[in-house]
Amino acid sequence: MKAEKLAEIIGSDFYTGVPDSQLKALCDYLMDTYGTDSRYHIIAANEGNCAALAAGYHLATGKIPVVYMQNSGEGNIINPVASLLSDKVYAIPVVFIIGWRGEPGVHDEPQHIYQGEVTIKLLEDMGIEAFIIGKETTDGEVFLTMKNFRNILAAGKDVAFVIRKGALSYDKKVKYKNKNTMVREKIIRHIVNVSGEDPVISTTGKASRELFEIRTANGQSHKYDFLTVGSMGHSSSIALGIAINKPDTKVWCIDGDGAALMHMGAMAVIGANAPENMVHIIINNGAHETVGGMPTVASKIDFVALAKACGYPYAVCVDNFEDLDKELKAAKSRRGLSLVEARSSVSSRTDLGRPTTTALENKQNFMKFIH
Repeated sequence: MKAEKLAEIIGSDFYTGVPDSQLKALCDYLMDTYGTDSRYHIIAANEGNCAALAAGYHLATGKIPVVYMQNSGEGNIINPVASLLSDKVYAIPVVFIIGWRGEPGVHDEPQHIYQGEVTIKLLEDMGIEAFIIGKETTDGEVFLTMKNFRNILAAGKDVAFVIRKGALSYDKKVKYKNKNTMVREKIIRHIVNVSGEDPVISTTGKASRELFEIRTANGQSHKYDFLTVGSMGHSSSIALGIAINKPDTKVWCIDGDGAALMHMGAMAVIGANAPENMVHIIINNGAHETVGGMPTVASKIDFVALAKACGYPYAVCVDNFEDLDKELKAAKSRRGLSLVEARSSVSSRTDLGRPTTTALENKQNFMKFIH
């Protein structure tokens, strides 16, 4: 099904969401059509944020908004769906478009397996009627479903289109880029060179995949790294929990701008606790590059000022490898919480692989190492 046809059938003039590779066709269509004009399209920090934005749009206009997201974001919408959108509370109608990662019977990465199993059940538990769109679904079927959905929406309830792998397409190619020159994989390679045998916690997506391949290429053990292959936005909190309980060990967190934005409150908690042995590195390319390259708002955010306001005693931004190496070495020897923001391009290898160990093996090897 064409992404633009789905949008036409739904008939909304406001979209907000968190990009997903399963919905790349829709995301590309929205970026090609609206860009990030806030009157029509807002890429939000997390899915709960989207639900609240959608509620605000409905309150202001009386019209029905659309929220798009990966199914991993269902957890983030449970609270606003139950306590804000619900027909038992404010009865705010929303159309959700949800990418179905980890669909049973379809191969996917380990972090998506359980989420895929409970995707439809969670929607049922939230009282959201869902229709699944696959490669064989016709425009007519979607049209008739949306006709039925309008009656449900009129009653102040929410509905969802759940999108199977490869179900949506968009013919135009949308290119995402910035003016930064450092490449994320090379930034991680420099971090590995300086961190040595210190434990490293890496965020979800390509950063963890690149870290895994760098260790392999170096002939190093993977025991040094905890790869947060899911749980977007939580790697820095995992690092904080480790740093507090291993005060004599330098702990490194490789974070992404989209992840840092998704649960930005984590930085306030890190700054308030200020572990002297933690180095927080945010690789900022201003994009959700792992799922297609759609922009985040991070290119407009001053992470250094934010970190300092949250209580980080030291924070710096770098945009070249000479300064990066200098700051990494200083953070390694410094007794004090450090933040290094590294400005990165929107790019990665087309042949980038995935970890060859299971998530459970990663956990066990990492725990054995740090103990």
